[in-house]
Amino acid sequence: MMSRERKKAAGGLHEKLQILRSITHSRALSDTSIILDASEYIKELKQKVVKLKQEIACEEAGVLKQKSSPMTTVTVETLGQGFLVNVFSDKSCPGLLVSVLEAFDELGLSVLEATASCADTFRLEAVGGENQVENVDEHVVKQAVLQAIRNCSEGDA
Repeated sequence: MMSRERKKAAGGLHEKLQILRSITHSRALSDTSIILDASEYIKELKQKVVKLKQEIACEEAGVLKQKSSPMTTVTVETLGQGFLVNVFSDKSCPGLLVSVLEAFDELGLSVLEATASCADTFRLEAVGGENQVENVDEHVVKQAVLQAIRNCSEGDA
């Protein structure tokens, strides 16, 4: 038989495992599986932290390089096998939309749907379909779009 202290400790451990299960959105029932799910969740969080630090470093480097350049924001999200790309630049230049669409084409991305405005500012929201080229991720798409914007801006200057 278990002593009261052991039962109390076991109950406290079970309660903490349930809290861990809730925090990590685990559907596991066994204690071992809950801990494995939590471990996987921590790995995912660490990857997100590394990715965010890289993005911050890239943004800081970009800000230092482009102090006098127009303000440009590019975000890329993965959608299944494709991407959602949002672009904003406070300055538009002739051929910018074509330049960005050519960058998509060079990456093997087909544009399924897009909304663009090229008046004084440049805005683009595009949904890129399944890419036919391997090793194309969010970072690659973002860098290609930024390069297309730089090329267009330099040609306009």
